Amino acid sequence: MAYAGYGFGNFHAPSQGIEIQIGQPVPGVDPHMCPGGYQPGYTPYPGSCSSANDSMWTFFTDVAGQDGEVDAEELQKCLTESGISGSYSPFSLETCRIMIAMLDRDNTGKMGFNEFKELWAAINAWKQNFLNTDQDRSGSVEHHEFSQAIAIMGYRLSPQTLNAIVQRYSKNGRIFFDDYVACCVKLRALTDFFRRRDHLQQGSVNFMYEDFLQGTMKI
Repeated sequence: MAYAGYGFGNFHAPSQGIEIQIGQPVPGVDPHMCPGGYQPGYTPYPGSCSSANDSMWTFFTDVAGQDGEVDAEELQKCLTESGISGSYSPFSLETCRIMIAMLDRDNTGKMGFNEFKELWAAINAWKQNFLNTDQDRSGSVEHHEFSQAIAIMGYRLSPQTLNAIVQRYSKNGRIFFDDYVACCVKLRALTDFFRRRDHLQQGSVNFMYEDFLQGTMKI
């Protein structure tokens, strides 16, 4: 069932005349291959569920601790040194914390290699979406541009919800890249949290207060 607030992410603007289907699996991605096969907000990294050798392995191990995982500070260092943010400001430590929380399926507070690859793909997709949306090349997106970006990602949000998000993440009415990515991460993580409990896909769920706190406070 498709309804407001659920989306999927393929990050390619749909061809003219093609309707975006909300709450459906990502086209071309087998939902049984990777955890959360139709996760909103980005397309999983090809082969992200494989532990086979990868060109990013050396890059990851240079930053990871002896446990083979990265914490928020190590992730921040990794992303800063990689230059993935381009000409934009490096990601803040808080943004890196919620990046880890988004993909921390084993609740270690850290990120393994496969999770890192998924994040890398997500950031690149969000960055491309940001560049495509920043039509005036100001280095930020305004309210109307952000609304378009959210729609491209497959989310269907009310004007009231969009206003609340813009107020939270904008500075003087503009959302800069770090805040944009932080917003995308949190929106995806909260949607996943809700979707896992919405077994009937009806847009409403009941859960305990402790469950709510455990699921949202770490994001």
